[in-house]
Amino acid sequence: MKLRIWRNNQLAAWKPNVWDVVVLLLVFAILVLLAHGAGQMATPYRLGDRLPISLSTKYLPAYALRTTLRMFIALFASLLFTFLLGSLAAKNKHAERIIIPIIDILQSIPVLAYLSITVVVFIALFPNSLLGPECAAIFAIFTGQAWNMFLGFYQCLKNVPHDLREASAMFQLSAWQKFWRVEVPFAMPSLIWNTMMSMSASWFFITASEAIAVNNQNILLPGIGSYIGVAIMHMNKAAIGYAILTMLIIILLYDQLLFRPLIVWSEKFKAEENEGKQKPGSLIISLLRRTRLFYYVGQVFSIFADGVINYRAGKKLAKIKLARPKKSKLTPIIIYAWYIIVLFSCLAITTFLIRYIFKTLTLHETLYVMKLGCYTTIRIVILLSLCMVVWVPVGVWIGLRPRVAQIAQPIAQFFAAFPANLLFPIVVIIIFKYKLNVNIWTSPLIILGSQWYILFNVIAGTTALPKELMQVATNFGLKKWLWWKRFILPGIFPYLVTGAITATGGAWNATIIAEIVHWGSTTLKASGLGAYIAEVTATGDFPRVALGIAMMCIFVLIFNHLVWRPLYKLAEERFQI
Repeated sequence: MKLRIWRNNQLAAWKPNVWDVVVLLLVFAILVLLAHGAGQMATPYRLGDRLPISLSTKYLPAYALRTTLRMFIALFASLLFTFLLGSLAAKNKHAERIIIPIIDILQSIPVLAYLSITVVVFIALFPNSLLGPECAAIFAIFTGQAWNMFLGFYQCLKNVPHDLREASAMFQLSAWQKFWRVEVPFAMPSLIWNTMMSMSASWFFITASEAIAVNNQNILLPGIGSYIGVAIMHMNKAAIGYAILTMLIIILLYDQLLFRPLIVWSEKFKAEENEGKQKPGSLIISLLRRTRLFYYVGQVFSIFADGVINYRAGKKLAKIKLARPKKSKLTPIIIYAWYIIVLFSCLAITTFLIRYIFKTLTLHETLYVMKLGCYTTIRIVILLSLCMVVWVPVGVWIGLRPRVAQIAQPIAQFFAAFPANLLFPIVVIIIFKYKLNVNIWTSPLIILGSQWYILFNVIAGTTALPKELMQVATNFGLKKWLWWKRFILPGIFPYLVTGAITATGGAWNATIIAEIVHWGSTTLKASGLGAYIAEVTATGDFPRVALGIAMMCIFVLIFNHLVWRPLYKLAEERFQI
């Protein structure tokens, strides 16, 4: 009798309830939408064909689906890139010496430059198919997401606390186990906030990614970005308003369906106890906890994930106890060969640029482009300094208050995602009405999207501070400036440096959009390197495109090596927790 009752209880526990039906319908709807959007990406297409973009509001849901699908494909690629190269750069000093300068260069290359190269390549790979331009747009979105996530993850791996490293050594964790049990959990809060920032950053450049104008050819891919581009061309303010509303709805949806559950989930990776503290909540997490079938599906997935992480762990422990460290004789040879390959690659690229591209340029034009780069550098330094003065205190205030962070998160995501070209009508009207200086009053557009890198990283750094340190600071009576000097600024310093580096790279990239403003037939151009690159890219002048990009890379590399890299090293050596 008792056995029958126990069996009936077990069957009842597995029996789906109404919440299982709700979640099943939600998952089914998402899969259907993803399949429909993916199917539309592979439709026939010939170069020169114009895809009609309608400003009717009935097409906005379909455009929103296509844009969101591109962004999440790029996000998945960015996560793979972050885990693979971020780990390699953090753990191998020889790889680090190559990867980090390359990342510095890549994050300074504007989206238009990637598009001018990748469009031709992807169209050749997928002839007579829309998949070519789609892949080019996805790659451009990837370039707006990956560098921020990479640098945030790399910074966390370099600053894993020594006690966690010692604990992993004592438990004899393999490299695979250490990565998933120690390093990824420690980096998870920063990674989630930087992922949210990367999603918002991709919105900032979505118009350039979907409304491709390179080499005197225009390719409009169905999406919110191309919708905004057409609305600006026709000076349709109502359509711009609908686009803003659609963006807000999409951001709120993926915030509730993805990022809010991830933030709740990441609470389990904090080392200190949070009893009595306000914890973040999630509607999706609450819904899943009320289900029966999906609850057990989650348990099965958890067991499977543990099995993958701990695969062959027992056999490796036995080997670790008996094995002695051996240094291979081939290791120095491989290292020297690697440096030689990199050196010859750099020389080959430099020779190609000088011999086949830069040969049509004059010294006078090169010096002129260098002067434009100086103008843009001055703008970026001034604006970035102002942003740090404003957003560091705001980020600390939000990070210390979980309830405020829960409210501010989607708001900050929306403003970070707000494309600069949606403000072009306001900028043009104000400049013409009051006869303002274009070089000054278009400058705030540069920092419009990149300032949020600082805010998101400061919030992530503040929330990652151990509560014990906060209690110590309170017990010692640290107040006002002393509290900032001795506690907060050293505690968030590694995150602040990461945010400043990515904000600088984002600001350089944003100059392509912000230094040349279009509204209908009206064009305002500021003197700067971004406006120069935008003009020569639109006309397909490849030698001058290469000159502008090379000059931008030089400025970014000089700034990074003189300012940010020393600060990064200081953060690693002196401000580890």
